[in-house]
Order: sequence, then structure tokens, then C-alpha cells
Amino acid sequence: MNNTQVIHPMVKFQQQVKSLTDKKLVNGTDRLWQVSLVFGNDWQHWKNELIDFGFTMQDPIAALLEVEAWDDE
Repeated sequence: MNNTQVIHPMVKFQQQVKSLTDKKLVNGTDRLWQVSLVFGNDWQHWKNELIDFGFTMQDPIAALLEVEAWDDE
């Protein structure tokens, strides 16, 4: 049996955004919409995912980074 865990797509997105804050390209106090320039053509998808999880584009990036578990239910 394969013990490989599947990482939730939002975890990968969260890690990418965390990397942006680590590199000081954005701050935790910046608004979520500010990462849209980095994600280019993929932004619409991620924006819809964030909205589905109850975020607004005015929420601070720190709110995204604080999420510990992503449940689709």
C-alpha cells in the first residue's frame, strides 16, 4: 500500500503565498488581491477557491496563512 499523502490544493497555494511573505514580496497585512499579480492566469481559479472558503479579496494575507486545515465539507 502506498503511504503517499495527497496535499490539498489550498495547502500548496498557502505554501506559495507563505513563500512570497518570506521573501518580503508581500506582507501579512497586505490584502489577498495583492497576490493576484504573481499568479497571473491562475488567479481567477485561486480567487474562486478563496471565496468558496469564505475569504474576501480585502482580507489580509495573514488570515490565509493562519488556516491550519482545509476541509471541502
